[in-house]
Amino acid sequence: MGEVLDLAERFWRGEIPHRDLWRPTGKHEELAPGLVFFHTWANVTALRTGAGLVLVDTGNFATRDRTFAAVRAVDSAPLAAAVYTHGHVDHACGLPPFLAEAREKGRPEPAIVGHRNVAARFDRYRMTAPWNGLINSRQFSVAATWPTEYQYPGTVYDTTHALEIGGVTLELTHARGETDDHTWLWWPTRRILFTGDLFFWVAPNAGNPQKVQRYAAELGAGFARHGGSRRRAADSGPRGARGGRRARTPGALRHRPLAGDPGQRDVTRMNAGLALEDILAEVKPPAHLSERPYLQAVYDEPAYVIRNIWRLYGGWWDGQPAHLKPAREAEIGLEVAALAGGIDAVVARARALAAEGRLALASHLIDWVAAAAPDSWAVHDARADIYLARAQDSEALMTRGIFSEAARESAIKAGRPVTQPGAGQPR
Repeated sequence: MGEVLDLAERFWRGEIPHRDLWRPTGKHEELAPGLVFFHTWANVTALRTGAGLVLVDTGNFATRDRTFAAVRAVDSAPLAAAVYTHGHVDHACGLPPFLAEAREKGRPEPAIVGHRNVAARFDRYRMTAPWNGLINSRQFSVAATWPTEYQYPGTVYDTTHALEIGGVTLELTHARGETDDHTWLWWPTRRILFTGDLFFWVAPNAGNPQKVQRYAAELGAGFARHGGSRRRAADSGPRGARGGRRARTPGALRHRPLAGDPGQRDVTRMNAGLALEDILAEVKPPAHLSERPYLQAVYDEPAYVIRNIWRLYGGWWDGQPAHLKPAREAEIGLEVAALAGGIDAVVARARALAAEGRLALASHLIDWVAAAAPDSWAVHDARADIYLARAQDSEALMTRGIFSEAARESAIKAGRPVTQPGAGQPR
């Protein structure tokens, strides 16, 4: 096997440290005749056809010049088409250098293909660009920027679409999962599957606490739910699958263990009238899935997936009556401080709880008094310590990023430095 295929096999065996999942090698490899895989942050695959290249995903807006150079170092053929597996900015924002090249050389612009909902996503991104920059900075512990210009698909579809170009036919199927605009592709003559972000080497991104609705059930059944049977995508024995993130998946399709409805236990408990916090306490991932090296919760977390299932089927209210129209955090903080004998007493108790490892409870106390006494050095000094401990104790990147930002905010208010645990990439 080549270097990329060898890396993929090591991912399957759990030999790659989770922190290295976020480090693209920048390598490319011809995985099959006429099929070149580029190991970037969000992978790009180039197919050679009689009409020119077809790209499956186009890369990140921040690194698009590097992606363009990598593709052109391998093949100078005109870009005939680009297919978005979905509209996230690390998958669908790499086209401008290719479009500029087409204009300079007098070539036709490539066809841009994607699900109908991609356009609505781009519209929303343009409307909420500052917000998306903020939440990605917080999620990934980086100074994230956010694009405001997008290359919209000119060819859109609803359920299935056959893309025929240069003697190659690709079958596109819509499947909600991480997004509502997701496409997976099947190349029947070569028995190759392109999964996009329906699979990317860690527990699925179906919870994400800062982003719009995700669809855990459809993600689990993504290859079968819209326009094609699981027999077609799995039992026909594809030679390989190209994941949306990290290295390519080699050999026979290994995604069958992911199929099913991961939200059924949650919905059953909702139907029984349980509150969200009770469901969160009861429902855990089954060991036969959570123990797999490629399903570790190092990006998203199962608890967040449960919350998204609740939001999808049950609305935003969590079932606790006081949470329907809650008091402000500052009011709660002042009342708790009065009962405890003052702000300092609450800070001391929060520190004591943190020392016992009861960080979640310590966070409630310190957040209440931070709202009640927003200018208190002692409060923010304690809050910085508590949230730094929570960040260091968190395996999932999303969780670590949010807690790190809370620690950073309070450290600044306390006039002290804070060490930030790991970072990631915006998406």
